[in-house]
Parts: sequence; C-alpha cells; structure tokens
Amino acid sequence: MISPAELPIEAKALLDEGFRVALIAGHDDGDALRAVYLFTAAAPDRRTELHVRLDRGHPAVPTLAGISFPAGRFEREMRDLFGIVPEHHPLPRRLVRHFHWPRGWYPMRADAGSPPEFGDVDGPYPFRTVEGDGVYEIPVGPVHAGMIEPGHFRFSVVGETILNLKARLWFVHKGLERLFEGRRPEDALALSERISGDTAVGHSLAFCLAVEEAQWIAVPEDAQRIRAILLELERIYNHVTDLGALCNDVGYGILNNHAQRIRERLLRLNEQVSGDRLLRGCIRPGGARLDHAPDPDVLSDLGDDIAEVVALALANSVVVDRFTGTAVLTREQASDLGTLGYVARASGLVTDARADHPFPAVPGARVRHGTTNGDVLSRFSVRAEEIADSITRITELSAGLRDLSAYTGPAGQARSGVGIAEGWRGTIVHRVELDRDGVLTRVKVVDPSFFNWPALPVALADTIVPDFPLTNKSFNLSYAGNDL
Repeated sequence: MISPAELPIEAKALLDEGFRVALIAGHDDGDALRAVYLFTAAAPDRRTELHVRLDRGHPAVPTLAGISFPAGRFEREMRDLFGIVPEHHPLPRRLVRHFHWPRGWYPMRADAGSPPEFGDVDGPYPFRTVEGDGVYEIPVGPVHAGMIEPGHFRFSVVGETILNLKARLWFVHKGLERLFEGRRPEDALALSERISGDTAVGHSLAFCLAVEEAQWIAVPEDAQRIRAILLELERIYNHVTDLGALCNDVGYGILNNHAQRIRERLLRLNEQVSGDRLLRGCIRPGGARLDHAPDPDVLSDLGDDIAEVVALALANSVVVDRFTGTAVLTREQASDLGTLGYVARASGLVTDARADHPFPAVPGARVRHGTTNGDVLSRFSVRAEEIADSITRITELSAGLRDLSAYTGPAGQARSGVGIAEGWRGTIVHRVELDRDGVLTRVKVVDPSFFNWPALPVALADTIVPDFPLTNKSFNLSYAGNDL
C-alpha cells in the first residue's frame, strides 16, 4: 500500500523499467476506497501492483495521464464508476458516464443503489468542434444498419477527407463487473465466457488464470496444452471472418463468400472437438477438456483453403490498391496509445501475451515481423500470417496430448490473482479478489479493445470517408468487451 503522493514516483519508475499499465481498478472496501494499478512487463514475465487507499469522503489520486495515455483513460473510467478523482487530469471530461447519469451517482460503489431514472441531467457530450471553410459534420450511429452494438461516430470532414473523428461508446454499459460479485468462480465462469461473444475462450481463460493464481491452483500440463489449442481455434475462425469482410468492403464479394464457407467449416470443427461452435464450456478453474483432438489433416486442408483466399485477394490490384496506405497507424502512435494485438503488431510493435506471459508447459508463440506499415494491408497480412502459425501451433500441441480432460483443485487460501491471455484481438487481463470463503468480491476485466479504440480515430486522420467501413473492419474492435 502506498500513499497518493508516492503513486507518480512509483509508476514512473516502473514505466522507465519497461513495464506497461495493464489495468487500473477502483475498489470499495467499505470504510475506504482503493485504487489498484497493475503494471506488467515481458522477458521475463513480470507483474507489479500498486495499491492506494483513499478517503471515502474525498477520494483523489494524482493523474498519471502525463506519463501514460492508457492510464489517463483508466482514470476517467474509475472516476465515472467510483467517484475517484484524477487530480490535474488534462482531459477531465467523462468517459463511461452518459448524460442521463446524474451527478454524484457512482454505480460501482457498494451504496450506489438501483439505477436512477433516465433524464437529461448532465447535458450533452461535449464533442470537439472543428471549424473552417467547407468543414461539415457527419454523425453515424449510435444505432447502425446492422447487427452490431451501438456506438456514435462524429466525423468532421472537408470534401471526403476526415479531419477529426470522435467515437462515443458505452451506450450499453451493463455493469458486468458488478455481476461477478458474490458468486463463486465456478458459478461466474459462464459470465466470463459471454463478456464478448466472439472471445469466449480468451476471456474465460484470463478469468480462470486469475482465479488459479488467487487459489494457488497448479494446472496440469495437458490442460495447458488444451487451453492453448482452444485459443488458436478461436483466433482462426475470427481472423478468417475478418479477412472475408475486408475483401467484401472493397467489392470482392466472392472471396467473402468463400471466407464465410471456411468459417462454417471451422465452427463445425469447433463443435466436433469441444461440443460447442463457440468453444464454450471447455475451460474451468484448474483444468480444461476436449472431446476430440483436432484432426491434423483437416487443419492442413483448412490452411490450404484459407491460403488460397488470401492469395486471390493479394493478387487483385483493386484490393491491394485500396488496402495499401489506407488508415496508417505509425509505430510511434501505436506505442504511445498502448495498442495491443494484431493492431500493434501490424504497426511494428513486438507484443503478444503468448510470448510475453506464456503458460509454463507450453512453448511461447512466435511474434510476427511481417508486413508492419500500419495500414489496412498490414492488418490484413498479419492476420493471414497468424492463421498459418495457429494451424501449425495446434498441430504441434495436439501431438503431445495424453489426457483430454485434466483438472486440479484449489491448494491454498483465496486471495487476489491476475490472469493474462492473448485473445484473438490482443492481450486480455482479468484481476480477481476473493474472500476467505472463495467468493468473488471484485473482478476487473480489460479487453484489448479498451486500448485499441483510441487508435481508430488516429489512423483515420486524412483518410477519406468511404474508407471508414474498411478501416473499422481492419481494427474490428469489440463494443461488448469495451462497454462492460
């Protein structure tokens, strides 16, 4: 436990040592509030927590926004949900809280009570105004013409060129972290699988890893291999879907049809090996299971099928022209914003939790160093390359499996724990606290989309409006994983 005055000094020292801000969470301990800061680093895997106890009547911490952009966003989230004020924050506007949330109501506090009635209590969101000759605004959303969750995009445009974009999210804030509280880990597992529907494995794995650290559970080697296989199966079917959708956005619809055909083959493979098309129900605290190991011949055939779609896309001059140089996110921008996953790797950053925070019994993954220009083509190419790597990884991991259902029970008294997993979008972090009876008292969830959403408007600067759908799909960020 450190004092608020010590926080900036300790945080800067960690950042200077190569750590990154992985998570900041508010806590209500009854008599006081508490802010928890998790810093992680790789080579070797390192994790450090800073805890700051705060006066419940006037909770405030010195802002870290000046030394870490992600920290500044976590602070704004913590202020909106817990009322913990980041003093001297350079952008003190609300992040999660919408206009119908009345002042002084902090839903994550123990005494928050029931949600209040909606009403225009706190005024409209202060969108940045861009002025000048020929500048006009294009509002998009929050309701979209498709089966996606709500998000509002406000474009400031001259001609067709985007000068500024502001994405306003949290229209469906679910209070999901609060729903974990009071449940036992085994009863909360289904909730973790549904944080973001396309990332059932990634989130349930991060949750189980956190619980296992908190309860001193040693996971069998075969269970660790099964978990790694499941992560790659989830990565492949999502990447294939996006490769097809990107082709569709530039008018090459036939390749999207083939990608959807392959996706269906992959979902059927998921059901065959796990009993569920989205791979739910396979991971639990202490273990993992499969009904059948993936057939290497089927995987090889799928890999060839996917490679043909990729080759056809990259042989088409229209596709390559539309992808190349579109919505560039430079390495410096990606680093400053703290981006994760394929978005970061496509901009040249070497970051991947499979290598940075590996399972003890599973070899770390190779981080891609291929096309890293930070444009749509790079984000397409990195994912295509990752699919090939995932197929190789699954084949190698399956060959060493002996037990398709391995499990170990708790070995120690409950405390706090952190779980880190490389979901298909990027690094997922869960932090849990349990009481002496093994009941969850706090769960903090961080989806990579929380880190990557701010990068989308940056990449879109000087991009034309018709390329917004293409760019948006190349990032493919989760609303559900962000709007917890």
